[in-house]
Amino acid sequence: MLPTLFCFLVLSLLTSSCYALSDYSEQLVLQPLVPASVLASFNFRSNASQSSYNQQHFQYFPRSLGQILQHAHAKELHLRFSSGRWDAESWGNRPWNGTKEGGTGVEIWTWIDASSEEEALMQWNTLNNALAGLFCASMNFIDSTRTSRPLSTFEPLGNHNSGSNLHLFHGALTREVVCTENLTPFLKLLPCKGKVGIASLLDGHKLFDATWQTMSIDVQPVCPADQSGCVMEIEQTIDMVLDIDRSKRPRGDPIPRPLPDDRLICDQNRQYPDENSCYPLDLSAAQDLTLKDLFGRSIQGSCLSPADSTYPVCVAASNSLEVYTTNALAEYKATSGYLRCLALPEKDEFELLIPKQDHARFLPVSTPPIYVERSITGRGQERGGIRVLLRNPSPTHNVSFVYFEALPWFMKPYMHTLKTSIPNTIDEMYYRPGLDRKRGSQLELAITVPANQILELSYDFEKAILRYTEYPPDANRGRDVAPAVIRIVNATTNTSEHVGVAAYLRTTPLMLPLPTPDFSMPYNVIILTSTVIALAFGTIYNMLIRQFVGADEATSEGLKGKIIVALVSVRNKIRDSLSPVATTGPEREKKNI
Repeated sequence: MLPTLFCFLVLSLLTSSCYALSDYSEQLVLQPLVPASVLASFNFRSNASQSSYNQQHFQYFPRSLGQILQHAHAKELHLRFSSGRWDAESWGNRPWNGTKEGGTGVEIWTWIDASSEEEALMQWNTLNNALAGLFCASMNFIDSTRTSRPLSTFEPLGNHNSGSNLHLFHGALTREVVCTENLTPFLKLLPCKGKVGIASLLDGHKLFDATWQTMSIDVQPVCPADQSGCVMEIEQTIDMVLDIDRSKRPRGDPIPRPLPDDRLICDQNRQYPDENSCYPLDLSAAQDLTLKDLFGRSIQGSCLSPADSTYPVCVAASNSLEVYTTNALAEYKATSGYLRCLALPEKDEFELLIPKQDHARFLPVSTPPIYVERSITGRGQERGGIRVLLRNPSPTHNVSFVYFEALPWFMKPYMHTLKTSIPNTIDEMYYRPGLDRKRGSQLELAITVPANQILELSYDFEKAILRYTEYPPDANRGRDVAPAVIRIVNATTNTSEHVGVAAYLRTTPLMLPLPTPDFSMPYNVIILTSTVIALAFGTIYNMLIRQFVGADEATSEGLKGKIIVALVSVRNKIRDSLSPVATTGPEREKKNI
């Protein structure tokens, strides 16, 4: 079976052939998935010569990002915006072997050239603040408590000078919500700004309605073997898994509704007790699709010049798959038999139609090198535990990888409780303890899982009690824990052949419940205290200020007193006339008082 990675390796060969002709290339790969899904991978590459980059003479390389990297002395940058979950059981191996994927939210790691660690940390904060304004994200909240220094998880992909003093920093914001505010500046970095070319398909309504999506930006220096003609390359990638039924649903009627009885197609292979029973057939997996169905629009011309002989639109499926376009264009079919690419017209609109057909023509689903499940165990508000299940699906080959976790400072792990279900599987271990309100804990493990085995990794931790002002507005929701990063060294494929490149995958984030105080108590205390003070103060104030005198003394002085006495007398007479028994003498005076 052919793995998913193979088509992207072929794609990289196609895109690399156009560097000699142009400093910009773009590619779109559509891969049908089961059931009723499509993986759409957008790739954009731009470069500038090293001399032009240093002199800030930008043409295809975005000036806004280049100036930020130069000011922060960042020699290599990797930025990710991700949401959703990749279903490895149904979709197989991750696109680009996981190298373009990030954890949920925002993830960034970079190499900064600085003479000391303190200077590098200052440049790291400067870079995060600048990128936060450029991409409308909250990366300025990546402080020292969210910053880690991995040792073996990440390696620089670019060609750097041997004399450079590079410092690696890694940060993540799991709670960051990826939305259209991040897509708009992403498109502005492209030469055509998303107006023409394959970038014209990118719509925020479709992208962020996908089951899984990730946006990546990689900036690194690239040099040939003779170290001449080095360029600074930026690669922008968008990968998303679109549900066909959900994409075809009109925007004005987004809620799925059941089909009427006359449109149901029943499964005739089942036994029914009566005529009113029906098991509908799931026909969503086999249906036709077009670019307008998936993205809500067609491709508006080409962003490349006519001299560039490239094939920007590709379909990762069997060459026997039926594909129709709006007009007859040049086509390329890979010798592997599972990749066909089409050219775009210079100005005309381009539409692609893939009719419904047998799943046998789709690209076979590959087996990931490892399956990972990560969860929080335990109960109570004081302690808990982390449990990780690592399953090696290969029946013949061991898998070696680096397991990296960056824990927040309010999670205090007990490393003496670290244990594995299979002995002697941890080859190396690096642990940096966290400091309260200064930095989080960092754990890196070099692990080898035997063939066709399941390794259980677990350890305990203690939960810290936060200060009153350190709780978020939704304190009872819990705090997010960043996903773990796994760098696979010797990945295997379905053909049991070792792949010579490192593969990456991320686990899902965790939700950590922390001891939460009763936030209504301060208001109750304030109300009760204010009431007691008001009663005590009012009583004491009345006793000190008011003077008690008799009624006759208060009403017998001055014209005002005489008027009051007269009015009281008239009132008493009227009351006596209406009363059946008249009161006289002392009783009357007492009543007046």
